Amino acid sequence: MSRLSRKLRRWTSEALDLPQDVLFDLPRVTLIGSKQLYIENHRGVVDFRPDQLILALSRGRLVIQGSGLVIRSILSEEVAVEGTIIDIHLDGTEENN
Repeated sequence: MSRLSRKLRRWTSEALDLPQDVLFDLPRVTLIGSKQLYIENHRGVVDFRPDQLILALSRGRLVIQGSGLVIRSILSEEVAVEGTIIDIHLDGTEENN
């Protein structure tokens, strides 16, 4: 994404009061304690095991480490995970916002 395009999207976000995750196609991650995790704006499950979940994003991957992980619900762009969440890592993103 060009620098001008990023600036235009940022200005649009501020001027129209739109969330940046919508304009920049970024994931929205909501962690409740260390037991529940909601991820919006994903592109699918790459790998799932009781100790790890890997989600594809528009740019990169989101890696969730834990124990006893269970996918409670999965929709086209939203995933709800329960278990003991130990680590969340955003991998392979190239853009600096």
